[in-house]
Amino acid sequence: MLIKRKSIEKEESSRPASKAAPAPAKARKPKYAPVTLSEQDGVRYLHFGTEWVQGAMRIRKPNWPELEYAQQMMAWMLWLEQPRRIAQLGLGTAALTKFCHATFPDAQVTAVELNPAVIAICASMFKLPPDDARLQVLEMDALDFVNDPANANTLEVLQVDLYDATARGPVLDTPEFYSACNACLTDDGVMTVNLFGDHPSYARNLKAMKFAFAQVICLPQVHDGNVVAIAFKRQHAIDAAVLAARAAQIVADTKLPAKSWVKGIITK
Repeated sequence: MLIKRKSIEKEESSRPASKAAPAPAKARKPKYAPVTLSEQDGVRYLHFGTEWVQGAMRIRKPNWPELEYAQQMMAWMLWLEQPRRIAQLGLGTAALTKFCHATFPDAQVTAVELNPAVIAICASMFKLPPDDARLQVLEMDALDFVNDPANANTLEVLQVDLYDATARGPVLDTPEFYSACNACLTDDGVMTVNLFGDHPSYARNLKAMKFAFAQVICLPQVHDGNVVAIAFKRQHAIDAAVLAARAAQIVADTKLPAKSWVKGIITK
């Protein structure tokens, strides 16, 4: 999410905007940064008109979460083996959505994305499958989704990755937002959140999550500042032996680097 690399669109996106005054709009509509792409070494990257990477897909392995932080967003698997309902706030390249849809055949997977262009590019360029009996992609505001009474106490897993083009921190970060996320979870529910460790938003988000959740732990920082936080609706014991055994099973089943997650949790 927060990896800075040169985009093939850099020169185009850095040109100064025209100084001509725009025609007055009849109705105010949401303004989104342009969705742009780059490719390098067999990996396709998503940008929002800047150098900041918003997601990635290895073209030969479209369902694999390519970026390390995206793999860490699956760390809830250490506590939940067969969730029935999983939701993703912020679609990105649909990496988490595709992986969950492919890995958990008995789970309902919902993705929430505000920008219709992101949904379209995921379908055309990032192998997002069409909606089916187990997959639903909603074009809506994540805040509206978590505040919908119909979603209360329905999710075992909530994955939150909400950044704009400037990558200045999550766009939703208040205690009220995280309380609404908590309300969506079942009693054993777990939330993972992509944060930016080297930014003032990090402390603000952690404080808000600790206000809303019984327990919050963080994995070690990766990439250029990504830190994945894990928030539990109820307190969980951190048992090294139990987590190590579960991690070994995750590695065998999925090849995700779950042993490193446990090491990061235990040594913190």
